[in-house]
Order: sequence, then structure tokens, then C-alpha cells
Amino acid sequence: MTTDDVLAATESVAPALGIVDSRVRDWRITLADTVADDAGSAGLVCGSWTPMAHAPDLAAVNVDLLVDGSRVATGNSKDVMGHPAAAVAWLANALAAHGEGLDPGHVILPGAMTTAPSVGVGQKAEARFGALGSVSVSFI
Repeated sequence: MTTDDVLAATESVAPALGIVDSRVRDWRITLADTVADDAGSAGLVCGSWTPMAHAPDLAAVNVDLLVDGSRVATGNSKDVMGHPAAAVAWLANALAAHGEGLDPGHVILPGAMTTAPSVGVGQKAEARFGALGSVSVSFI
């Protein structure tokens, strides 16, 4: 798989926030703990889906990450292996080496464009991805 193959096979894209958490107290965590804990993945919040025919250039998406309205991080899609579709191509090729694959309808997160700030109860996180749109989540 190549980046072009991934883009051709992609139906739509959406802005998203991955929610990171761990069952390991106080984040006293080793690499083995991280793997066992599904890399700290606790959830996903997706914004509106955009068909690929109307999507912005995915190689040039900037993001501002805000917590309670204050910008805490910025990033660019090139921070994800040069292009988010390159990361998905890598995944597809790695899976193929083990006789596995990606199926239609799978939601795939290519990788983070920013750091993951600490967010607590009563706070709101929002990611603004320019022309791709925004997504937010409040923690209650």
C-alpha cells in the first residue's frame, strides 16, 4: 500500500480527539503496561465526516488544541509520518505481513498531531483542524 492507495480507498475523513487514560495509578507505567493497557486509549470523539472529494489537502492540515478556550498545543498533519495516509499505509503493510488487513468501514486513527495535555473534570477540550472542522468534548 502507498499513500495514494490509502487516499483512493478512503471514503471520508473527520476531525477527531483521542482520549488517553490509564488504569495504572499515577501513570507509573512501563512500555509493557502501555501495551497491555491498549496504549492508554480510553475513547474517541469524532466530528463531522467529510467525503474525500470535498476534503482539504490532508498533507497540509493545521490543528490548534484548546483546553477551556486556551491554546495548549499546535500541530500539523505532516507530523504524522509526513502525511496521515502514509501512517495508514504503514499500518496496512504491517498487518499484511501477518496475513491481516483493514476492512471497509474501519475507523482508523493515523496518529496524533499534538501532545496530549492533562484534562480533568469540568474542563473542555477542543481541536480545530481548519477546513476539516472542529471537535470538542467536555469532561463531567
